[in-house]
Amino acid sequence: MSESLLSAKLLRQLDQLELRAGRRSKSSGRGERRSKARGQSVEFADHRSYVAGDDVRRLDWNLYGRLDRLFIKLYEEEREMPVQIFLDASESMTFGTPPKFDFSRRLAAAIGYVALCGFDRVTVRLFPELGSGSGGGAGEAVVGLGEAAYRSALRGVQGKKLATGFFQNLGRVRAGGAGDFNESLRLCALQTRQAGLAIVLSDLLDPKGYAAGLDALLGRGFHVHVVQVLAREELEPGSFGDLRLVDSETGGEQEVTFGRFRMKAYRQAVENYTQKLREFCRARGIGFFRVTSDASLETVLLKDLREAALLA
Repeated sequence: MSESLLSAKLLRQLDQLELRAGRRSKSSGRGERRSKARGQSVEFADHRSYVAGDDVRRLDWNLYGRLDRLFIKLYEEEREMPVQIFLDASESMTFGTPPKFDFSRRLAAAIGYVALCGFDRVTVRLFPELGSGSGGGAGEAVVGLGEAAYRSALRGVQGKKLATGFFQNLGRVRAGGAGDFNESLRLCALQTRQAGLAIVLSDLLDPKGYAAGLDALLGRGFHVHVVQVLAREELEPGSFGDLRLVDSETGGEQEVTFGRFRMKAYRQAVENYTQKLREFCRARGIGFFRVTSDASLETVLLKDLREAALLA
């Protein structure tokens, strides 16, 4: 899976893109984002009056010739932008053809690669955390150790030269277990040392909703984008009649009768849910985009997410 996350052709196209952060970086690490901090980069920012002890090499002699006063040139210092990709790895994301998690993982790889090319520091945070609601014996514990190592290696990655390892680790992680969207994002927000750009990739179908989790990211100071990933089968179910529905995360069952005449009502309910989510995001300045797992990744990245102001 790791070798086929992104094609060589797509990588060349992604080289031409950059993430739209929406605000200047406050990070202390050197990078390629403009910051409010003043340094000695090549990007001129402002002047200030000369005071004893200033570096005379930064004096603006042209301005002195006009005003007969000494001024120091100030430049914008370039800082890195912390990029946090919150990737839903709950059991519900394994649904669909192709699975929602597979598409979301490829999307995370692409967004992460664009950030790495810009020398931003990238962290992929998968939720739920390992071991949530699962038992298991020694065999599962060994698998868990490997999974933990892959997840850990996806944190604090910086520089295009690390892209290959980034792809490999992302291709090895798995989805499974019961998720709690709000609690997961709240804990992730608390664990993050510096806020920056947050991209949430999820189906956002948690019965407990999404408001508390997204508000936690905003409260931490993140500039947030949400990409809702749904399976085509969730928008257009192909099964009718007497059905037994099983919750993939809790195992709960419910018997329903789903006739063709109810399809219209179902579709309307889905659209109403998405519209409510879209309005929630718009009211809070959160970028929002919905995509299906069978969509063309190239179109999503090179067209849709640029129109959604996440990529430029």
